[in-house]
Amino acid sequence: MRKLYYGGDIITMEKADDAAEAVLTENDIVKKVGRLTEFQDMMNDSSIEKIDLKGNTLMPGFVDPHSHISMVGQIASMADLSTCKTFNEIIQTLKLYMQNNGAGKEDYIIGFGYDHNILKEREHPKKDVLNQVSADNPIVIFHASGHMGCVNDAALKMAGIDENTPDMEGGHIGRKEETGKPDGYLEEGNFMSIQSSLPSDMGMDQLEAFNKGQEIYIRNGITTAQDGATSHETLELLKAVADQERLKLDVVAYPLVAENPEDIKNNEEYVKKYHNSLKIGGYKMFLDGSPQGRTAWLTEPYEGEESYCGYPRYQDEQVKEYVSRAINDGMQLLTHCNGDAASGQLLRNYESALQESDNPDKQRLRPVMIHCQTVRNDQLDKMAELSMIPSIFVSHTYYWGDVHLKNLGRKRGSLISPAESAFRKGLMVNFHQDSPIVKPDMLDAIWCGVNRLTRKGTNIGSEECVTVYEGLKAATINAAYSYFEEDQKGSIKEGKFADLVILDKNPLKMDKMKINEIQIEETIKEGKTIYKSESVLTE
Repeated sequence: MRKLYYGGDIITMEKADDAAEAVLTENDIVKKVGRLTEFQDMMNDSSIEKIDLKGNTLMPGFVDPHSHISMVGQIASMADLSTCKTFNEIIQTLKLYMQNNGAGKEDYIIGFGYDHNILKEREHPKKDVLNQVSADNPIVIFHASGHMGCVNDAALKMAGIDENTPDMEGGHIGRKEETGKPDGYLEEGNFMSIQSSLPSDMGMDQLEAFNKGQEIYIRNGITTAQDGATSHETLELLKAVADQERLKLDVVAYPLVAENPEDIKNNEEYVKKYHNSLKIGGYKMFLDGSPQGRTAWLTEPYEGEESYCGYPRYQDEQVKEYVSRAINDGMQLLTHCNGDAASGQLLRNYESALQESDNPDKQRLRPVMIHCQTVRNDQLDKMAELSMIPSIFVSHTYYWGDVHLKNLGRKRGSLISPAESAFRKGLMVNFHQDSPIVKPDMLDAIWCGVNRLTRKGTNIGSEECVTVYEGLKAATINAAYSYFEEDQKGSIKEGKFADLVILDKNPLKMDKMKINEIQIEETIKEGKTIYKSESVLTE
């Protein structure tokens, strides 16, 4: 099937001043791009479907370079705590969730999205709060960062956590000062460990939950998505969805190098190549926590602290082992680094492992630093030396910018997500939302990177504002590069996949403060429409 798109702006992402006026696709491939006059002989060809953009804008489908697609649908099925402003609102929301879902006496109750930074109490809702919801049901609630959370007494008992349970390396158990007993607050490793006590299916239909999450990505114009930190169980779920040919977009999975590296060796048919739209791209590693939760590992103390700088997940010896495994296996490594101390740990160990490896392809692995919240200029220079990609969680500038200014001070806080510095140094910058932490909305991320305003309207580091075109690159061609797919995706060019999105406005020709108001009219994956907005359907 051939389709001819015309009648609106076309952003090819091949160059900023491209004057394309029409695009011809055939089945799943872009066949021709050019001026409308070059397509006049096709206008009367009845075998070609003519698609008049009617003033809308056509551009490449968005490429999500880091998120957790398998979790997005799951989170949508949990109690939504993201709008709660007080402890009482959390209690009432959880009670209503239990009532609406017919929770039995000992069923797990799981909530997601509270943020102590915006709660009236400015504290985490620990077990004394959650026990008011239920003394019988184990309750686990996730902080908006995903790196910490709170549980009630029933959940602590179910997980076997008491006053004798030690803090894990790279973790922390909150305790009551007078008794030393757990107070219900858990960080990093200790919070992740309690998740192993949760039902494997989270009490929901996993296939249905995945489909729900997939639809959210598609409605936001995303045609390639990531499942970062893929557990063995999640990989099996993704394979099942792929085998049933239910993936509507491409998904790239990254098993954890520390927990389930064998999933790469045991699934060779998916490694570095798509099988029914699923690919294993490499390994994932965590090195620290969350800056808004004050667990990110910094080189200088947090504001108001004499010496506390957060903490690492692993010591250098362990990091070196994991990095060497990735390099020697010839695999790309994605590494979570929020604090500059964590960034430094990755850089020195990656450089050292690279020097020691005899893998002839070691310079072509495109390692990625995920988040990059407090990465320094000198570290960006080292990333350039190592051909390391900065995948920047630029949405932090809006969603937690005010918190960073408080936690890091004005000077450091204004330099979070240093995207423009990374672009100036020639790095292949991409933007992500770490969904479900922030919804998978690339236009919102671009708005954040272009404007750098906090929730309170404070300008945060205007020197790090990117141009709109740079923002679009970070969500398309640069993101495709991080998957080694720049020859197939990320721009509209002859021979590439017809992965496209139609917007109701051109982000290059409008008030940059309104970019996050742009609507997705249609999402097209390999020539097939997989989403149309209601406004299009009712025309």
